[in-house]
Amino acid sequence: MRYWTRSALLRYNISAFFSSLLGADREMVIFVGLISAILVFALVTWWSIMLGIGLWLVGVALLVRMGKEDPQMRKVYLRHVRYQAFYPAKGGLRLSGARLPRGWR
Repeated sequence: MRYWTRSALLRYNISAFFSSLLGADREMVIFVGLISAILVFALVTWWSIMLGIGLWLVGVALLVRMGKEDPQMRKVYLRHVRYQAFYPAKGGLRLSGARLPRGWR
C-alpha cells in the first residue's frame, strides 16, 4: 500500500486543476471582459458603461455556473460541433450510414 506524503498530494491535486479564472473557463472570461471593455471604451456614454458592466457581470455569472457544472463544457461543445456531420442523431435499421463531407480528413 502506498502512502502519500503531503507534498506529493499537493502536487497531484494542483496538476489536476483546469485553467480557470474567477471559477470559470479562463479564455471565455477574458473574451467576455474584452467584449465588455470594447463596448465601454468605444461608445463612452453612461449607458454603454452600465451596459458593459452589466454584460460582464451576467457573462461571468453564467460562465461560473457553467464551470461548476462541467469545467470542460466549452471543449465538449466544440468537439460536438466538429463531429456533428460525422455522427448524425439518427437510428434505425434501414437508415444508411453518414456521408462524409468532402473536406473531411
